[in-house]
Amino acid sequence: MITGKQLKAAIIHAAILITNQRRSVDELNVYPVPDGDTGTNMSMTISAAKRQLELLSDDVPVSEVADVTASAMLRGARGNSGVITSLLFRGFSKGLAGLTTAENADFANALELGVAGAYKAVMKPTEGTILTVSRMAANKAQELAKTDADPIAFWQGVLDEANAVLKQTTEMLPALKKANVVDAGGQGFCIIIGGMLESFRGAALPEEVGDVQKSSAPDPQIDFNAAVAQYDDEINFTYCTEYIIEKNDASVDGAKLRAYLETIGDCVVVVEDDEIIKVHVHTDAPGMALTKALEFGHFINEPKPKIENMRIQHEGKVKEAKIVKQQEVLPVEPTKEFGFVAVAAGGGLERTFLDLGVDQVVKGGQTMNPSTDDILRAIHATPAKTVFVLPNNKNIIMAAEQAISLANRNVVVLQTRTIPQGISAMLAFDESMSMDENRTQMTKAFERVSSGAVTFAARDSELDGQKIKKNEVLALDNGKLAFTEKDVNKAAYKLT
Repeated sequence: MITGKQLKAAIIHAAILITNQRRSVDELNVYPVPDGDTGTNMSMTISAAKRQLELLSDDVPVSEVADVTASAMLRGARGNSGVITSLLFRGFSKGLAGLTTAENADFANALELGVAGAYKAVMKPTEGTILTVSRMAANKAQELAKTDADPIAFWQGVLDEANAVLKQTTEMLPALKKANVVDAGGQGFCIIIGGMLESFRGAALPEEVGDVQKSSAPDPQIDFNAAVAQYDDEINFTYCTEYIIEKNDASVDGAKLRAYLETIGDCVVVVEDDEIIKVHVHTDAPGMALTKALEFGHFINEPKPKIENMRIQHEGKVKEAKIVKQQEVLPVEPTKEFGFVAVAAGGGLERTFLDLGVDQVVKGGQTMNPSTDDILRAIHATPAKTVFVLPNNKNIIMAAEQAISLANRNVVVLQTRTIPQGISAMLAFDESMSMDENRTQMTKAFERVSSGAVTFAARDSELDGQKIKKNEVLALDNGKLAFTEKDVNKAAYKLT
């Protein structure tokens, strides 16, 4: 039997372990093109859960530990590997729902549900990856659950199977075989399971080596003029009130809280999932807004409810109104039918997308994979009933798709994999068309685009029969290696 205290400690232990080993996992990436590396993305994803778990008391049930973990990882997921890891834990939480403690059979069911969720989310599951390793580990868990194995023996068996399958991944994918390495995501999964097992055995919490990288995707840049005009030029209510509550139960309907808040204020935004309700409201009666919330759930410890006097804030903002700064994106009410969020890095590209009509630009790209929460906040800051999201990178698509279920409005993720594809999609938008018509037209437009790119090899590697040295110039045609060069200008010229 495993208690909530033990499970909490195990996940925290696992988070520290993969954080300490993230660079070695990153180095298993056999593809020479630099990207948001697997170990770093998995580390940042599970570390989002670690921070929330550290706020829990030790007498929590396993169900709450699993729920907090799944919720935090979903919002903090980065890159494909991070999203898949978050989905494994999301299914894990479903399998432990309602339980105070958990037996081997409960964990076996939880692992199986996690794998099912991960496979379902991946459009074209590839064997020889974290999917295979986790699936076979879950199958082994089902076998062990039928024996009289104690929890330590159970988790040791799961880890042994995961490690055995991990070694086999070298033979499952040609790229791994050429490089003679195992799958990076599968290695990360084994580290996580191994960390949990160490904790269950009673090992001391390892010391964290170095800080986990903070968000690589800062909040979209907005002009203070626009922010002041949108929120403060006409201040109808004095206090900006924000809080998060945990629902009393899953049947709680945030729409009822929203309806009440609209009677005592404006700029009401209520975002919810199965566990929490997040509220933003401008009101003259913040006490009433807080008191009403207690009918639906209870306040969480972090972040604490926030009440700010907007009239005082306004004075300071007006003085800085000509300065363009990074600011936390505030949620807004829809005032138009369609809006757009794009992912891009660099002032030039950001301005290009803004000129094309994009509402929010999330900083990110090939080596900076924004989290689901980064994208979600940009969606909520877009004043539209339907928001089209342009990831503009294949490693960001899954994180963007996870935001669909968390958003409080319609979200359409167009699977743009390059900046030129994103630009073409925007040019194809027609305001007179419906959401579905635009989705079809914009998709057809970006699918016709061929994109070339020049970058530097991040590591020694071999790809498509070509030996590649670190820092060598790579010419990519639609994401695939076309040739290598010594000179950047020559590579760019030959691509055209």
